[in-house]
Amino acid sequence: MGDVKELHRQWCIADGHADSLMWNRDLCERSTEGHVDFPRLREAGVKLQCFTLVTRGFPFIGGFPLFAAWRKWPREARGGEWSRALWQIEKLDAFCARSGDTVRVATTGAGLEDNLANGRLSAVLGVEGGHAIEGQVERLAELHRRGVRFMGLTHLSNNDLGGSSFPMMGNRGLTPLGHQVMEEMARLGLSVDVAHASEQTLTDLFAHPTVRYFCSHTGVRAAGGGWRNLSDAALRTIAQRGGVVGIILAPVYLGGDTMDDVVRHVEHAVDVMGEEGVG
Repeated sequence: MGDVKELHRQWCIADGHADSLMWNRDLCERSTEGHVDFPRLREAGVKLQCFTLVTRGFPFIGGFPLFAAWRKWPREARGGEWSRALWQIEKLDAFCARSGDTVRVATTGAGLEDNLANGRLSAVLGVEGGHAIEGQVERLAELHRRGVRFMGLTHLSNNDLGGSSFPMMGNRGLTPLGHQVMEEMARLGLSVDVAHASEQTLTDLFAHPTVRYFCSHTGVRAAGGGWRNLSDAALRTIAQRGGVVGIILAPVYLGGDTMDDVVRHVEHAVDVMGEEGVG
């Protein structure tokens, strides 16, 4: 265990996905809920943590407003997906301001390097599901201005941008609006997270000549698991564009129930992509 902690102190340990903001916890305080807060991240030696903005729930329930009320979100933050996204951005900004300059939102490579040099945790913002912009492409520029640096076009269900990998969603591709969003993301330099994209939406994304894509949390289909995991062909395409695939630390999605299953997926991804492409 000592060797692991020393490794974490010396290297830039990063995690591609945490939806901690939706649970309305104080990230400045050590919590007995969940896995992520600033004190535990720092103790573990994590240098970069991606935080995603979740604005819609499971496809057959539609109960996100009830969830938000249960978690004591303020009324003005519960009305719509855009207001939910902005509220979570404001929450993270407030947590960083209260952190005693130990955590900053990072928006550039130079910012990441400065945080590393000064022992700060870098928080990187992303959006889980492009429905958050409520069909208004111009809102992508506002998200970029407020520090967001990546977005998944879909989450747990199809939306007005494209298809989700969730079961029984019909393998839809990008819609005309989805193509507009993809073009604007490429222009702004927002990366596309493909973690919940359908096969056809993936194909449409991969055909774009310049958009930057990666996968924040997934498994690999050839190593087991279910509907959401990526094929070897998708792994190779992401690697060829210089993207990274993060293997999810949740064996339930990997066809098993132990950390050995996580290792199996990591090893297969490395065999396909090379070690530079796998997190």
